[in-house]
Amino acid sequence: MSKHVFLTGPPGVGKTTLIQKVTQALKSSGTSIDGFYTEEVREGGRRTGFDVVTLSGKRGPLSRVSSDSSTSRREYRVGQYIVDVVSFEQLVLPMLRNVNHGSDAEKKICVIDEVGKMELFSQAFIQAVRQTLTGSGTVVLGTIPIPKGKPLDLVEEIRNRKDVKVFNINKENRNSIFQDILAAVESCRK
Repeated sequence: MSKHVFLTGPPGVGKTTLIQKVTQALKSSGTSIDGFYTEEVREGGRRTGFDVVTLSGKRGPLSRVSSDSSTSRREYRVGQYIVDVVSFEQLVLPMLRNVNHGSDAEKKICVIDEVGKMELFSQAFIQAVRQTLTGSGTVVLGTIPIPKGKPLDLVEEIRNRKDVKVFNINKENRNSIFQDILAAVESCRK
């Protein structure tokens, strides 16, 4: 029996878009839902980074393209991006802690988009995700990257959990899979 639902697939295939559609559908049916997604930041037609956007409307930088090659303070980098771990933690950790302390009879839904390389620079985030997955009162609707290069521990842990249903998103199924994802999340709440 699945307790959580995760989407995986190549970058840009539409995982976040699907998460947002499912979130809207759940919200409009009165479901208690919180969490965050990542959004591209573009300037002049090119991607300059990513923001974290919480479902309550807060926004902050997750990463930005590095403008120079000087590494003054300790930097976390993924490709050309410098990850702002402090900003990420300030936005995401209070929300995750909050979701874990709900005592509703109704299971809450927590959106985690995504559990990826940038987010995993935060040890506190890793702990909070593990706690949320283990807690009984929360259904996680999240995204994980497809395996590429060195496996990411938490990502593989999630992929292999018995209580996680993983949907593989691709260009062929992304427009038709919405109902299946929504149904899977609904059944996790029961």
